[in-house]
Amino acid sequence: MNEIQTTLSKTGETAAPTLKLNTIRKRKGTGLQSTVNMIKNVIPYVLFFVVWELFSQINGRIQMFNPLFLPAPSLLIHDGWALAKTGIITDSLLASSMRIFFGFACGATVAVLLAVLMSKFSMLERWMSPFLTLVSPIPSLALLPLFIIWFGIGEFPKVLLIAWTTFVPVLVNTVEGFKSVPSTLIRSALSLGASQRQVFTRIMIPSAIPNLLIGAQISLGLSFSALIVSEMMGADSGLGYLIVDARNYFKVTNMFVAIILIGIEYSLFALLLKLLERKVLAWRRGGIGEAVEKVR
Repeated sequence: MNEIQTTLSKTGETAAPTLKLNTIRKRKGTGLQSTVNMIKNVIPYVLFFVVWELFSQINGRIQMFNPLFLPAPSLLIHDGWALAKTGIITDSLLASSMRIFFGFACGATVAVLLAVLMSKFSMLERWMSPFLTLVSPIPSLALLPLFIIWFGIGEFPKVLLIAWTTFVPVLVNTVEGFKSVPSTLIRSALSLGASQRQVFTRIMIPSAIPNLLIGAQISLGLSFSALIVSEMMGADSGLGYLIVDARNYFKVTNMFVAIILIGIEYSLFALLLKLLERKVLAWRRGGIGEAVEKVR
């Protein structure tokens, strides 16, 4: 008996360092893999701007077309830095970011709350379904002139347009997420003694979150389009206004700088949404194999 206990204790002593070593190796491997993935994601952007620079330099020598129409990235960096020193870029980025943040947050919040109510009250869903069928195919940009007539050219119509652009995709996808919950799963939970509240919070909401995030991803790109168009039509700040101002004074480099900044800003918001998705849906990563490994 003592020999068995001694053997088990030795096994435990050797297993603990081995487990720690495997954990350290796994963390190092994960960190290295993340670095490699980041480099792979950056390479296409670097190649794009390198090819653009080479093409612009060649065009500057052989004059296939006016070099002013497609300035080199090096010139964009020079003029963009000069523009940044004036504070215009910072003000434009801040104005556009605040509009997209508040509009997106308001639209998504109202959409989720309404989707919850529609999932709880079937009569409300029957009333709202024809309305959603009517407004879903209407481009939100078509409403901008109407919003300007109603509310002027201040901040409210811009934020309202972004909120509306966000509202419809998030609402439709979240409602579909609630509908896609298997009825057998709900009946099983009820048969095991779960309350209606527990079924809703533990089953229906987690099941609808993936659809909600899909709607958010779709609406993010549409919201940026609404943001830029609204700033181009009636604003005195923002990246859309910066494009219009550069067009009026034929500053092509400033137009390209604003366009690139729009892409960068969208990428940052998309990255934040992706990080939120990974945080909320961490349980979905890795599949069954990883789940079994964690249990072991």
